[in-house]
Amino acid sequence: MQRFAFTSPQSHRSGNVLVLSAASLVAVFGFAAFVVDIGFITLTRAELGTVADAAALAATIELPDGFTGTSWNTVTTNAKTAAQATAAANVGGGLNSVYLDTNRDIRFGNHSYDAATGQWVTTWGTAPFNIAEATLHRDQAGSVAGDQPLDLFFAPIIGHNRASVSMTARAALLPAVGIKKIPGKNLGVLPITLDISSWNALMAGNGSDLYSYNSETGAITQGSDGVKEVDLYPLSNTTTTAGNRGTVDFGSADNSTADISRQILYGLNDADLAALDGEINWSQGSFVLNGDTGLSAGIKDELVTIKGQPRMIPLFTSVSGPGNNAMYTITKIVGIRILHVQLTGKSKKVLVQPASIVEPGAIYGPTTVTSGTVFTPGVIVN
Repeated sequence: MQRFAFTSPQSHRSGNVLVLSAASLVAVFGFAAFVVDIGFITLTRAELGTVADAAALAATIELPDGFTGTSWNTVTTNAKTAAQATAAANVGGGLNSVYLDTNRDIRFGNHSYDAATGQWVTTWGTAPFNIAEATLHRDQAGSVAGDQPLDLFFAPIIGHNRASVSMTARAALLPAVGIKKIPGKNLGVLPITLDISSWNALMAGNGSDLYSYNSETGAITQGSDGVKEVDLYPLSNTTTTAGNRGTVDFGSADNSTADISRQILYGLNDADLAALDGEINWSQGSFVLNGDTGLSAGIKDELVTIKGQPRMIPLFTSVSGPGNNAMYTITKIVGIRILHVQLTGKSKKVLVQPASIVEPGAIYGPTTVTSGTVFTPGVIVN
């Protein structure tokens, strides 16, 4: 009698379930790898992006010193140190400290407006520097410094052990075409004006170099520092009018010596700027300021008090009328630092040198970057 062997359908179904379960597990692990590891990569990119912003901004804080005679090598070294310290103080990519290589990860350039093309142009490696770029790496294979690729969680199950990430940020001090008062802070504009031709000559390298300013200590000493000086007290009346030596009225047209003294020491307040609608903007063309009685021994002590401190002054293209009736046509505001004051005796002088200033109320616009430029605080310009 012939016998037949029968295979239970249930055993086939069990085998199929095992195969399907194994395949499903692979899919589940793959999905978990995608969700968890992509989330980790995305988080790391966000962390490194934020830290790169902070590092670039920290570097820009050091850049104004380069406009005051400090060598750009010293300035960029200090800026790199600031960027590195800022990065190290933050977490990212699963590490308690973000690594920044000062020789590789940060560079500096000049960021200014090109009138010929109508574009903002960055030239890397060319001073004067007003822009910093920081790049944070997690993509350096074999490194153990903190810039190595990210170790993934689930992806190794499907053959992907690491992921490479890097983020770059740029921050710049933007040149201003106007300034406005912000709440709680006066504008450090002196009520003393200089003719623009003398300023242009200073920018061209003409002038004395009798005093030195140390940006690290704030000390002023006799001797050259490589930054030329100009005298705010004119040698003749060729650029000012009879009875006036370059002082102007912000606010009331009949400011007293007390008003001038206050403005020298503490800057312009809301009342001083009311007639100018709270801001001074030279991108819209020139504006007119009334002349005052002039530079005299009555404000000597105030000028001596602010020696070495950055301040701003208006530049004029023309003046008409005598004394308090003088009218100055103002076209620009620039940054200066007073180095020497002598307003008694025959040899009267108020020597200043250009000093780039970071002004919280600065209004940026299309202009070039030079010594004496008024800048905005650092802003991200990616």
